[in-house]
Amino acid sequence: MSSSPTADDRFQRGLEVLDQVGGPNGRAVVNSLADIAPDLGRFVVEFGYGDIYSRPGLTLKQRQIITIAALTALGHAAPQLRWHIDGGLTVGLTPAEVVETIIQVGVYAGFPAALNAITVARAAFADRPEAGNPVSESDIRPQETGEERYQRGLAKLDEVDGDAAEHIFAALADTAPDLARYIVEFAFGDVYSRTGLDLKTRELATVAACTALGTAGPQLRVHLHGLLNVGGTREEAIEAIIQLGGYAGFPAALNAITAAREVFAARE
Repeated sequence: MSSSPTADDRFQRGLEVLDQVGGPNGRAVVNSLADIAPDLGRFVVEFGYGDIYSRPGLTLKQRQIITIAALTALGHAAPQLRWHIDGGLTVGLTPAEVVETIIQVGVYAGFPAALNAITVARAAFADRPEAGNPVSESDIRPQETGEERYQRGLAKLDEVDGDAAEHIFAALADTAPDLARYIVEFAFGDVYSRTGLDLKTRELATVAACTALGTAGPQLRVHLHGLLNVGGTREEAIEAIIQLGGYAGFPAALNAITAAREVFAARE
């Protein structure tokens, strides 16, 4: 039986992953803490990258989507968001995929969070013109009627969440039926129907955002179901939540694990 890895083993493994994600400047985060909190820098490498990012359950591209989504939702970590947008480009995300992730999170964290994240992304793209154009072909349909958007949204909602539409309308029918319609038209008719990310990636980003927000337990449960409905696995859901322990904190991750346990049990 092999011995348990030492702290140095974990640190070296973390540096290897950090180099993959951060490129030539990846270790700057460690160096920047040397004069005030060198142990914090070591924890970032050992735990964040040596323990978490090196786990096999998700690809580095998926992990960067999850992190970008979570940091966008949190709304107060612009330097870290910039670092992870750069990291996403380094591991193969396109600028258009980064933008699409931010648009997706805007549904859950709001337009201010999305606009702030786009400002960070713009600066990252300006320094990485070789990564490509962040503007993909528009999915907007200017001549489309509200009813057409609504029907497309219902179809997409059914594809992702099954009978969730019935629950939305039942919950809002006596107080805010227009809000229910906006959810269908905008969230699912406009955003979820966009072509820039597949549905599994959208649901991973949404699970990350709802976990990071910490105030969206019912919605997190809906989207854990949604992730499984569109091809995600329980293992991927758990990996996403474990990763969020490093970005949104252990309480948020523990609450999300409780939600996942309930969702998995309901699907038995």
